[in-house]
Parts: sequence; structure tokens; C-alpha cells
Amino acid sequence: MTHRTRPSRHESPLHAWGAPLLLPLVCFCACSGALASREALAVDASPAGAHVGRLLFTSQGRTGLVQADGTGLRYLDLHQPRQVTWQPGPLLSDGRRGIFLSMEARRDGPGRPFAEYYTQTPCHLWLYDFDLATLKEIGTNAGLPPFKTPALLLGDDRVLVQVSHGGEGQLVSMRLDGTDAQEFTHPDEGLPYGLSLSPDGRRVAFHLAGPEGYQIWTSDLKGADRVRIAADPAHLYFGTRWSPDGTWILYVDCHHRQDPGHDWADVCIGRADGSEHRVLTTGQSMWFAATYGDEETRGGGSNVPTWTPEGTILFPRRLPESRVAWQFAADRPDTDHFNRDYRPDMARGGCEIVELDPRDGAVAALTHSDPATWDFRATVSPDGRHIAFCRAAVGEAPALWVADRDGSGARRVTQGINGRGADHPVWLTAPLAQR
Repeated sequence: MTHRTRPSRHESPLHAWGAPLLLPLVCFCACSGALASREALAVDASPAGAHVGRLLFTSQGRTGLVQADGTGLRYLDLHQPRQVTWQPGPLLSDGRRGIFLSMEARRDGPGRPFAEYYTQTPCHLWLYDFDLATLKEIGTNAGLPPFKTPALLLGDDRVLVQVSHGGEGQLVSMRLDGTDAQEFTHPDEGLPYGLSLSPDGRRVAFHLAGPEGYQIWTSDLKGADRVRIAADPAHLYFGTRWSPDGTWILYVDCHHRQDPGHDWADVCIGRADGSEHRVLTTGQSMWFAATYGDEETRGGGSNVPTWTPEGTILFPRRLPESRVAWQFAADRPDTDHFNRDYRPDMARGGCEIVELDPRDGAVAALTHSDPATWDFRATVSPDGRHIAFCRAAVGEAPALWVADRDGSGARRVTQGINGRGADHPVWLTAPLAQR
């Protein structure tokens, strides 16, 4: 069934449902320094370097680049006045340029609740050339509010941006220079994120966190001709990924009423025409709200499953009887969008990266550790030869790992700046030019 109506105005999703809102990735730690030189970003000139994939990742509010074999590690020094943290956004089709988000000093903090003040933080969008090491601010002509994040590229000259108006979020479509800004969703519909573009570039999938819960939708490139894929107030449907053939949408289902911390979820797919919804796992077996580190290195962010080029699915599966070290406190107000107590004494088990075939339900474990660790954020390299993932032991910041496509040969690539964590790996789709 196709739905085109808009729901009525509602309470801001930042306050709704008595559960923490799952926002897009934001890095909270400071960075500084001068813009990196061209030579600093060049791929290693060794013969092997030309055949090794390259990864972006985040660490301490900065963006790193490293080859999959651990060589050529560099951090981008993206220095602009008043900008405190940086993170990479969507990459352009040439694989050499990408959109970055920077944030000024956060406006929330002690005495300033997250839900009310966080979205008052000024943000800026930038176009960065990894080859030339050039940085240019974009979107300045769109008249957007101070808080904005890049959500999805619709093409090399058009981007969807999530903005916040007084605590209510919406998507705006604009050209990279900020002209021709158009509403994609409306402020009274709920907070939209978790976006993905269909393989043919004609449809967008996303979830809406609105008055009736988290729902999965698709639309055309203008936000119209909508199809609802999954919706149920008792189920928190989150994140979207199109299947390689464009017929299915991948997302997760968290039973948020029994799990207010959103620690666990099941993996689901829905037909892109809205005709079928399938739950592929049982027992809320996917690790959803990743939390890691100790009291000095704590962090996290929502896990989402991902497709492989072959049409299988990678996700972090909970080992039996596993419990996280950061326990959600459901009995107190959430003022920092974390609201967890560090209880390493209660932690046990971990997660492994598994490959699920939705056609027959077959599952194969790709990673293994002894003693058990928490493996998450798996992503397949563009050539299909490797997977990158994060691994964190209890009380430790995560490290970036790379393994062969079948999970063999796993090796640690980096643990980030001063060993304080490496997260959110993204494969670059083109090698950087040699100098």
C-alpha cells in the first residue's frame, strides 16, 4: 500500500516515548592543527600499496586514513576557526571527494539537558578532496538552521541534509552550493535518518522517528510517492540498506519496551514495494546500541547490518548469555544521551561477525576470539576481498581490524590516536593518487 498523508503535529522526538533517541554519528572529542599536505595523504609508493584497500575511520574527533595492511596511517588536520570535532560523511562517486561535518563546541552539558541544547550546536558542511587535500565549505546559501548533518548524496551535485528546528528534525534537499533547497520531509513528521539510496538511484529508504514510533519508508528523490515498509508502535525499526538487486530493504527491529537501552535487535528485510516484511533472526540476537570503553574512553553508536555484493548480510551476533559493561539506567532521566553506568563486573560474553543468507537462513561465523570480544561494524571492501570491523574487549576502546572475506587472516590495523579508539570504518572506493 502506498501512503502519502502526513501525520499530525506531535511532541519533539527528542522527548518522545521515554527512551533515548538514536541520533546519527557525532564525534565528541577535539581536534586541531593545520590542513594536511598532499604528500601526507598520498598512498604508499610501495608496489604492494597499489593493491591494498584504504579505509577512513574516526578517532578522538578526528578522521584517519589507513591502508588495510596497517601501513600509511595518517590523520587529517582539518583546521578551521571554532570547529572542535570533524567526521566524514558521504563520498562522491569518484571516491576521491567526500562531505565532512564539523561541529563547534557543544551547547549541552552540565545543567543543559542533551534533548534541549544539543541541537543548538552550530555545525558546518565541507567538501574535502582526499587527493588534493583541499577543503571548501558548502551549503552556505541554503539558509539552513545552525544544526545540520549530511545524510545522503542523491548525486554528485545534490545532497539530503538533516536539520533541526527547535527540536524538530526534517530533511532538506539542496545542491552542494546550497542553492535550490527543497523540503524532503516536514518537521511535524518526526526525525528522519538512517538513509540509503537504491542501486538505480531512483528511490530513497529511511526511517522516521515519529509519534507512532520508528517506521521504515521509501520515497522518490523528492520525498514523495512514499511506501511504508515496516511500522508497529511496539517495534523500533531502524536503519536502511538496499539489497544489491534493489528488491529488498535491510533494517533492524528493537523491542524497545522490553529493552529501553536499545542494546539488542533482530535483523529484518522488507520488499521495496511494501508487500512483505520478514524477520530473519530470533531472540533479539544482533548487538544494536554499541557501547564500549571505560569511563575515560566511553563511546558507541548504533550498529546496522550490511549487505555483501553476493546478497548475504553481515551483522554482529550476540554470543549466548552475553551482557554489556555499560548498563542502561531506565529509572532516571537521560540528560546526556548515554545514561549508562559502567559495570564491568556484570559484563560477559561478546559478539562475533556472522554472514546470514536470507534465501535459506544459513549463518556462518566470520570472526572468533578467545577470550570473547565485542566485534561490530563489519563492512566489505569494494573489491569484495576483505572485511573491516571493530573489536573491543570489555573496558577497552575499539580497534580497527581487517580480515579476508571469509574471516581468515584477521589482523589489527590501528587502535586510533594514543590507543584511545578507532571506529566507524568506511572503505574508500578509489585509491589516492601517488606522488
